[in-house]
Amino acid sequence: MPHPALRLPLALLLLTRSSLLRRTRCTPLATLLLGLAWLGAAGSAVAFDLQGHRGARGLAPENTLVAFERALRLGVTTLEMDAAITADGVVVVSHDPVLNPDLVRGPDGNWIAEPLVIRKLSHAQLQAYDVGRLRPGSAYARTFASQQPVDGTRMPTLASVFELAKRLGADLVQFDIETKMDLRNPDHTLPPEPFVQALLKEIREAGVEDRVMIQSFDWRTLQVVRTAAPRIRTVYLTTQSPRFTNLDSPVWTAGFTLAEHGSVPAMVKAAGGHVWSPNFQALTADAVRQAQALGLKVVPWTVNAPAEIARVLDLGVDGIISDYPDRVRDEMQRRGMPLPPAVD
Repeated sequence: MPHPALRLPLALLLLTRSSLLRRTRCTPLATLLLGLAWLGAAGSAVAFDLQGHRGARGLAPENTLVAFERALRLGVTTLEMDAAITADGVVVVSHDPVLNPDLVRGPDGNWIAEPLVIRKLSHAQLQAYDVGRLRPGSAYARTFASQQPVDGTRMPTLASVFELAKRLGADLVQFDIETKMDLRNPDHTLPPEPFVQALLKEIREAGVEDRVMIQSFDWRTLQVVRTAAPRIRTVYLTTQSPRFTNLDSPVWTAGFTLAEHGSVPAMVKAAGGHVWSPNFQALTADAVRQAQALGLKVVPWTVNAPAEIARVLDLGVDGIISDYPDRVRDEMQRRGMPLPPAVD
């Protein structure tokens, strides 16, 4: 049986062999065909979803306009990112609800000594902090040794990410936005309802509701999305490891439990999810098949090593979230899979 990403209309397969796929601005017919293949809206023919994690964290400073542009110029289906909200209600892109001392330098140019809560800082205050490189000698810097620093980079707003995609003509790219909630420190973020409403306001003002997915390990926020914006796809993040799982507490999972539903895919389906996004280490071929039989897409995170990328593709997943979208593209190309169009 061919990989799910290869089961595409003949017209699209012909299109992928043409130069049109290497250009973002296409003829109306090409745009229609590409839209059917890559937008992923309900009822369309969905190609393999290659997501650039935090833009392209392995190549450029994470969750920055530099990283998102790098991913778009490589060619991804989706920009994956994280949202936080400032003291004055501005939605910004940050993996953590706090400023990370391994990523952030203060107005004086020195690395910050301790985490600072984003919710307690105004957007103007945040703009004084540089997020353009990793702290030398840190474990983070050793993990992403190939990341190219860009000094002077500031934390972007979510609106500016949407604007970047529009300016570059990336009219088909999707946005997978994670709500960064911290149940251990609930005062670091807004509660689920106002958090989601702030996020939806930015999405609707940008007119990208049909191109957005909202993901979270805290399924409470996804239940808010399900009610407030049923057109938006919800992505249920899970992690299962010896160190931590978000499936043990019904608070994390909005009351849905393994005991009641029997499996993680069944939990996600019962919760109204569209996509299940597990840590790839815990994923099996049987779980992929079960999820897909329930109508779910399976898009594991964060798959980086070439051997792991190949192994996960062999499971028949519907997408991959990676810090190195270039490596995923290389493996996709080796297998003859259609590649997402790159921005010129």
